[in-house]
Amino acid sequence: MSDYKVNKTDEEWGEQLSEEQFRVLRTKGTERPHTGDYNIHFEKGAYHCAACNQQLFESHTKFDAHCGWPSFDNAIKGSVKNILDKSHGMLRTEVVCNNCGGHLGHVFNDGPTETGQRYCINSVSLDFNK
Repeated sequence: MSDYKVNKTDEEWGEQLSEEQFRVLRTKGTERPHTGDYNIHFEKGAYHCAACNQQLFESHTKFDAHCGWPSFDNAIKGSVKNILDKSHGMLRTEVVCNNCGGHLGHVFNDGPTETGQRYCINSVSLDFNK
């Protein structure tokens, strides 16, 4: 059992999520850059976890980082968890949904706003509500 409120088996996640969503959210994959629906998307609203629907980011925190993935300068307080990631010979900070543990992407300290943060998030990990 995990530390997250929403706990499902891989089989249950597989029934709920698309193949690509499962690969990213449940096995820490990464979508190809410049391919996601929310990369260049600037409507007003909120971005939610595609796995459990928890609200994660508000549209006013989104900016175009020209990196190929949706970028935000801040997450909604308490909505995400940061985890040290030493995979692929790098030292990064993984971002997961604090409600279901779904892999969202990574956060970097090179953002252009006053927060100094750039949450680099996979589009396939997100849903959007106006």
